[in-house]
Amino acid sequence: MSAEPQSITTWDERRFLQLVEAVRERLLRERPQLLREPPGPDLRRRLEAFITQVLARPGGLPASLVTPGLVRAVAAEMVGLGPIDRLLDDDAVTEIMVNGPHRIFVEREGRIEPFAGRFRNADHLVETINRIVAPLGRRVDPAHPFVDARLPSGDRVHAIVPPLAVDGPVLTIRRFRRERPALEELVRIGTLPDAAARYLAGAVRSRRNVLIAGATSSGKTTTLIALLRAATHPLERIIVLEEAAEIDLGPDRHVVRLEARPPGLDGHGAVPLRTLLRNALRMRPDRLVVGEVRGEEAADLMQALNTGHLGSVSTIHANSSLDALRRLEQLVLMAGENWPPELVREQVYRAIHLVVHQVRLSSGRRVVAEIVRVRPEGSVEPVLPAALPARARAVLPQSGGVSAEVRQGGGTSGESRSG
Repeated sequence: MSAEPQSITTWDERRFLQLVEAVRERLLRERPQLLREPPGPDLRRRLEAFITQVLARPGGLPASLVTPGLVRAVAAEMVGLGPIDRLLDDDAVTEIMVNGPHRIFVEREGRIEPFAGRFRNADHLVETINRIVAPLGRRVDPAHPFVDARLPSGDRVHAIVPPLAVDGPVLTIRRFRRERPALEELVRIGTLPDAAARYLAGAVRSRRNVLIAGATSSGKTTTLIALLRAATHPLERIIVLEEAAEIDLGPDRHVVRLEARPPGLDGHGAVPLRTLLRNALRMRPDRLVVGEVRGEEAADLMQALNTGHLGSVSTIHANSSLDALRRLEQLVLMAGENWPPELVREQVYRAIHLVVHQVRLSSGRRVVAEIVRVRPEGSVEPVLPAALPARARAVLPQSGGVSAEVRQGGGTSGESRSG
């Protein structure tokens, strides 16, 4: 990883900001189009070349001070993300978490660690947030105190500012993983055993409906992508629906990706997942994929899966396999269809064939903790309750989930685990 920019150690804050403003004025006069372009590696390269040229002109800085670190710092201040800009060049960083201007954490290879950089103050952080989301037609301020968006790079951004954020602005960036791990690779790194991988691939190939459950950052989407790439035909028409586009099966697939739209600054123009799903049903899908079932779209999805649209693979936030089914029932009930609870349960248990529960261990590893078969009459049966190695099982808290209830009902026994 690159060293700390020289401006931090060689320049005091006042002189550095004066330098940034001087370069910005030159840029506005000579190359204003650069300030209107979306952030990215190409823009950064051209901007750094311009900054180097400006600083080296007669009347500029001594050559000994025009270092790559200073140039990078000036560019990051002008169009980048300030102190966290260089983290976007580190492929090992999967999440950037900014808790106020002076506390920054990153997730690198599954582990959370502090980062030494810091913003000057809260205003600097809010300015950076707005620089990120402005090209998307969004902004944050006291009247619009939070924003959730996807960058052109695929990275997902969430920010929340005072008065909702009590201790200062908060920014979270989830990096988009461009590589698509194969199912065999997930077996190799220990995400799931080979037997589990073969079982799930066979189920998807046989057009069973699979629900992948787990907490945030438990690896649900990675497993979903690996399964679909391993077990679907390239010419199957797969319609993918997401709040923020993240699922990319590759250019060799017959895939249509749809993304929900939040309301604009005027509060209008929102397009929820439910609307997208209803449109997707008119697009001749071979398979429906909902990146995360979290709202009213659950009712339409259950109806679709119960009326011939088989082969779905979707995810849901839940702490166990049984919790996933319960949450799905709750979401359908909250959709306002006025279905009796017993009908909702019947719909869910007939629509979903398998639930995969995935967890993130304290070591940062993502593993499949449980796979259960869902029976139409309203019961569940663990298929691979021993998917976790014994040493990993020992560190997971008991959730009293699927296997506990199966034991009470006289079914197959096993341990339940939650993340």
